[in-house]
Amino acid sequence: MPLVYIDIVEGRTPSEVRVLLDAIHEAVVEAFGVPQRDRYQVVRSHPAHEIVAQDTGLGIDRTGALVILHVVSRRRPRELKQKFYELVAAKLVDRCGQDPADLIVSITENDDEDWSFGHGRAQFLTGELQLAKESRS
Repeated sequence: MPLVYIDIVEGRTPSEVRVLLDAIHEAVVEAFGVPQRDRYQVVRSHPAHEIVAQDTGLGIDRTGALVILHVVSRRRPRELKQKFYELVAAKLVDRCGQDPADLIVSITENDDEDWSFGHGRAQFLTGELQLAKESRS
């Protein structure tokens, strides 16, 4: 957690997608302070005609290398969200040569009762997640 959905225009190689995912995860870990193995990412690749992403009147020119991130996460302070936006853009420029104009990020917040990591249990509520963290310490 967070759960990150990544929508991209088709045409990237599997290794390019992996570098993209790794860069995004690094930004999640650094900005939100989550553990390294707290990694949940889903990639969806689309033909270019299936994505329409204009600029909300901001004058942003986009290319065909669009990346749209939808992050589902527990509530985070505004400053951490801003840090995440900056980090993910910088890491994608550095690691992937991604134009920051081709990055759109949206965060949807939820609460502890909105998560089950498996076995049909809400591990934040049952205490299992906290017990797992303590046993690793």
